[in-house]
Amino acid sequence: MGNLREKKLFLLDMDGTIYLDQSLFPDTLPFLRQIRAQGGRYLFLTNNSSRSTQAYVDKLRGMGVEAEEEDFLTSTTALIQELKGREPYHLCYAFGTESFRTQLRGAGIPVTDHLEDEVDCLLIAFDTELTFQKLEDACILLGRGVDYLATNPDWVCPTWYGSVPDCGSVCEMLFRATGRRPQVIGKPQPAMARLAMEWVGAAPEETVMVGDRLYTDIASGVAAGIDTVFVLSGEGTRADLEDSPVQPTRMMDGIGEMLREMERGVDE
Repeated sequence: MGNLREKKLFLLDMDGTIYLDQSLFPDTLPFLRQIRAQGGRYLFLTNNSSRSTQAYVDKLRGMGVEAEEEDFLTSTTALIQELKGREPYHLCYAFGTESFRTQLRGAGIPVTDHLEDEVDCLLIAFDTELTFQKLEDACILLGRGVDYLATNPDWVCPTWYGSVPDCGSVCEMLFRATGRRPQVIGKPQPAMARLAMEWVGAAPEETVMVGDRLYTDIASGVAAGIDTVFVLSGEGTRADLEDSPVQPTRMMDGIGEMLREMERGVDE
């Protein structure tokens, strides 16, 4: 992978990587300062589409992390980029939170959360406001054959008490009911990593993806052709590597281990 001090862009997953639920990891602030000190840039990449970018800014600021909207790239942002590259839909059913729908509307995407004849696309995201009505509407729409896109394939979202079903789990439930699977936009697809490099002007060899999930964070980095660091501070475990077709460039206990290596300035 080369020396971490030579990396220009650090793509950081958030929950399980720099914090867990509402608790910032002790090494997060010095780690971020070290990236800046060595002339680098970091972007927070998250598949969690239940919150707006501003909500993430507010959350990190509440934890003591200086952050601006331009420091974040969410799967909703990547979804909007995908939609803008297509022929416009008449109306999209946005299966997600009110924040998700607001972000789509703000980008000029025509959305609804009601079953309507004009709907020709189903957009599904991590939904902390899930209802059975949404599940029923989705089944009807998928039966009609509308286009079907999902922000992310994560099975669970970590919390302080364990895990809750994420977008991937709901998509699996809909697959069992309808036989249809979505086109996934966020990690593990390479779109978010490539968009991040484009924003910053960093080359693949200057970029590293850091995350706690092999099947999203690390897979995305591998697909984008960049180095990856699999951290054991969140969902992932050492045992996950044994049978995984996706292998990281490095595995570390957490960003604290990365920080200490960067401070030493060595290539290990």
